Amino acid sequence: MSLFQSFISLAAPVFLVVSPITSYADQILSMHRTRSSTGFSLDIPLIMLTASILKVFYWPGARFDLSLLIQALVMIVVQTLLLKVALDNRAIPLRPEAFEMKLSSKSGSGANSTADHIPLTPPAWAPRREKPSGRPWNFWRWGNQAPYWQYVVTLACALAVIHVLVRPARGRAEDYTTLLGAIGLGIEALLPIPQLWQNWQSQSCRGFRLSVLVNWLFGDTMKMGFFFLSEPGMIPWSFKACGIFQALCDLGLGLQYWIYGEGLDYDIDGHFA
Repeated sequence: MSLFQSFISLAAPVFLVVSPITSYADQILSMHRTRSSTGFSLDIPLIMLTASILKVFYWPGARFDLSLLIQALVMIVVQTLLLKVALDNRAIPLRPEAFEMKLSSKSGSGANSTADHIPLTPPAWAPRREKPSGRPWNFWRWGNQAPYWQYVVTLACALAVIHVLVRPARGRAEDYTTLLGAIGLGIEALLPIPQLWQNWQSQSCRGFRLSVLVNWLFGDTMKMGFFFLSEPGMIPWSFKACGIFQALCDLGLGLQYWIYGEGLDYDIDGHFA
């Protein structure tokens, strides 16, 4: 084994275990500090929580490298915190009248603005109703936080029940393990796509931390080295295929960051800041 292979075999597992923290700590702190999660795709916690929970239940049947299991457990904790901070700091769009009222109140002309409120209509300061997201049941675009946590808990409990029921049947257990791995790794490979789409729609990478992208790209390099330089049979090919696809998507994010940057700042009148 070459010196480089020895380094990868020792360093990569450690990096994989701590990568959830190094990748998302800055994003969490930034949203908490600015009190805003605008520009950050909520689908990232959805994808990583779903994929990591599936990976945990995939491990008993596949018995892949232990560092990947520990990474999945750490990822669940980090993504839970990331989701909580992102939900706590979501922007609630106000009705246009509310925005005008705030401006007029600052100039002293809005003191009696509520007197003109029309009965049986929402007051100007009321939050605007959410627009339909186009997703069935408005999935993962809910206004309240409770459904997000209900989804996570239900997924984990359902997989635990299925695992107990399927485990005694050896033939079915193997098929179930293969299916679980394919779904979990396939979902994880889609991780960059929601952010790619959001950046393309806004023509900006504002709200998505550069530190996350750098960690993703560095992580792809370490994963590819670990996956392809490890002993044959140690890492399933499903990990390798999904890792390659995710690395290509991360390169696309890097290209977006180079083209769009963080966009342009506007002041309250719509002029460049």
